[in-house]
Amino acid sequence: MGKVYAEITPELAAWVKAQRLFFVATAPLDRNGHVNCSPKGLDTLRITGPRSLAYLDLTGSGSETIAHVRENGRIVLMFCAYDGPPKIVRFHGTAEVVSPEASDWQVLIRQFPPLPSARAIVSIQVTRISDSCGYGVPKFNYVEDRDALIRWVHKKGEENLPDYRRKNNARSIDGLPGADFD
Repeated sequence: MGKVYAEITPELAAWVKAQRLFFVATAPLDRNGHVNCSPKGLDTLRITGPRSLAYLDLTGSGSETIAHVRENGRIVLMFCAYDGPPKIVRFHGTAEVVSPEASDWQVLIRQFPPLPSARAIVSIQVTRISDSCGYGVPKFNYVEDRDALIRWVHKKGEENLPDYRRKNNARSIDGLPGADFD
């Protein structure tokens, strides 16, 4: 039987921090628009309060999450246990996109390791925290983080990322404004 939490307890925080992968899901207001679900890894998540989280958004092939959050703020993060006892935890809430030009960027960015290609921080105010069994989630053994993104950034050159973002991240697949800063 699933449980609903009033806040992120120390035990839940420890469990979340031990997970190597999480998923972020958002959707546009237009019911004909595309729902998006993105996997996130590396050391990009922080618990910032008893009902708040933030993750470092790295340059990627699109900007669906940024576009959806800017349009309507709705978001859910999902974590699954791939080892140990089965468990799934979801954090539903509202989010805001914090760009490098924002006044609170410097406070938030200090909480993360320096990762190349950081384009935003997604800050989430959690409205519902729940878990479920996860009995159908397979077990996996963690081997290591991939270094492909970091190698890609070094090959492309960080100085070329603003142009890449303008070309590839300015609009969502549904045409919503995306990562239009730099």
